[in-house]
Amino acid sequence: ISSCEKGGQWKLAMGLLSTMLEKHIAPDAISYSAAISACAGASQWEFALALVQKMLQNSITPDVISYNVAISACEQGGKWQHALALLSQMVGDEFEPDACSSNAA
Repeated sequence: ISSCEKGGQWKLAMGLLSTMLEKHIAPDAISYSAAISACAGASQWEFALALVQKMLQNSITPDVISYNVAISACEQGGKWQHALALLSQMVGDEFEPDACSSNAA
């Protein structure tokens, strides 16, 4: 998934994540973060946001990297309301927003 991120292949990253779930291979925060980053790099903020929600549905707490990348994707897409909601959710999950979080939101 990280290779897809680096190669700008966000659809392939999403496909690999889906395949992992279909094969009952549990993706971790790192897998999700790489897919979120691939989506963010392709200006696919909707998918980045959906992946954060998917993490929560699967009882995987997003880490600071996951949040920062999703916040950045929303910011790049001009969706500041979503960026602020993620920032609030990040604080609710007891993560300390860093400079990247605050600047993007």
